[in-house]
Amino acid sequence: MLTIARHSFPQSQRFSWRFAAPVLLVLAVLGAASLWAQVAGERGIAPVASSTDIEVSGIEVNVTGDNPQDAREKGWLEAQRLAWARIDGPSIPDSRLQSLVSAIVVEEERLGPRRYIARLGIIFDRSRAGALLGAGGARTRSAPMLTLPVMLTGGSATMFEYRNPWQRAWAEYQFGSSTVDYVRPSGAGGESLLLTFGQTGRRSRAWWNSVLDQFGAADVLVPVARLEHAWPGGPITGHFTARYGPDNRFLAQFTMRADGPAQLPDMLRRAVARFDELFQRALADGTLRPDPTLTLDNIEISPEIRALIEAGRAAEVSATEDPTRPQLTLPADSGQAGTQPVQAPTVSAIIVQAATPDARSFDATLTGLRSIGGVRGLSVSSTAIGGTSVVQVNYAGSLQDLAAALRAAGWQVTVGNNALAISR
Repeated sequence: MLTIARHSFPQSQRFSWRFAAPVLLVLAVLGAASLWAQVAGERGIAPVASSTDIEVSGIEVNVTGDNPQDAREKGWLEAQRLAWARIDGPSIPDSRLQSLVSAIVVEEERLGPRRYIARLGIIFDRSRAGALLGAGGARTRSAPMLTLPVMLTGGSATMFEYRNPWQRAWAEYQFGSSTVDYVRPSGAGGESLLLTFGQTGRRSRAWWNSVLDQFGAADVLVPVARLEHAWPGGPITGHFTARYGPDNRFLAQFTMRADGPAQLPDMLRRAVARFDELFQRALADGTLRPDPTLTLDNIEISPEIRALIEAGRAAEVSATEDPTRPQLTLPADSGQAGTQPVQAPTVSAIIVQAATPDARSFDATLTGLRSIGGVRGLSVSSTAIGGTSVVQVNYAGSLQDLAAALRAAGWQVTVGNNALAISR
C-alpha cells in the first residue's frame, strides 16, 4: 500500500487568514491615503489678479507727527511723492497726486506715539496717471507664457509640491504693467503632479504641447532660484537663472543676498521684479518669442480668420476628394460671383482612447492626432504607459468625420458613444 506522508507544521507557524484579512485591509487603506496625499493638502498658492495699474513698491518712509494718526497720514503722503518721483512723474499739487492713487499697500510698518516708519507700495490708476506719464496708449504684450518657478535648496528641486517662498513671490507679484503675459498656475490639485522640476528637462514637443494646451499658453518660462544658507538663521545667498522654451535655454543670471530668513521674502520680491525686467528686455529684442516647433492651436484666433481657414480647407477638399460637394463661394460684396460665405464647422470635444504600450507610442499618438486636419487642440485626461491613455480632442467636425480622418491616416478605429478607440 502506498502511503503519502503529510508534513505537519507547528501551531505557531500555521498561516491564519483570520489575521491576514485585517492586515490587508489596513494596507489598502494606507495605500489609498498615500495616493490621495500626493494631491491633497496645502499645495498651491493662487496668483493675485493682475491689473493694468502702475505699482511702485518698496517706498520707505520715516516721519513724525502730532499723534500716531497724523504721523501715518504724513507718511503715506510722503510715500506718494517718492513713488511719483520714482516713475518720473511731472510736478503736480498734492491734491491732484492723491486723486491718482488707487491703493496703498502696507508692506511693513511700525507705529509710535509720534513716529511712523514703514515700507509701502503705491498703486496709481493708469487711466488717470497714464496721460501725465505718456503711457496712456495701447501696449503690445507677449504671447501667453506658462511660468514655472523652480526653487533649489537643500539638495532638492521643488515647484508646486509644497508651498514655498519662491512660488509665493511669483503668485503675489503684480504683473499688470508688464509687457509679458505670465500664465501662473496655482499648483493646486493635480497640477502638483503634472508640473514638476522633471518637466523642465523634457524635450518631447508632444508632451509640451499637451501641457501648454491645458493652460492656454504658447511657450514656457522657467525662473530658477538656488538658495544657499550660510548657517541656520544666517545670511542667504540667492543665485537666480532665467531660462525659457521647451529646450530650457539659458537667458541670464544674477545674484542677491538676504541678511537672514526675515529678509528672504523681500529679496525674492526684488528677484521677481528683476526677472520681469529681463523677460521684458528679451521680448523687446526678439529673443523671447514662441518656439516655432510648438503648435499654437491653443491660442485664440478671431472667428473671421478661423472662417477663412476653414473655407480654404473646404475648397481643397471639394476640389481634390469629392467633386460632387458644393463649391466654395465668396461673399457677394467681394466683387466676385457668389451666394453665401462658407460657415466654419462646429468644434466638438471628442474623447479618444489610444493604446500606448510605451512612451514612444504615447508621443507618436499625440503627434499623430495633432496632424489630423480639423484638430483644434487636445488635452491628456489620463496617461497610461503600457495601457490605454485617454485624450480629449477638440475637432472641427463630427465624431464620424474624425474617425474617417484617423482611418485615412492609418489608424485602426473603433467608434463608441461620443468616443473613439484607436491603435496602430
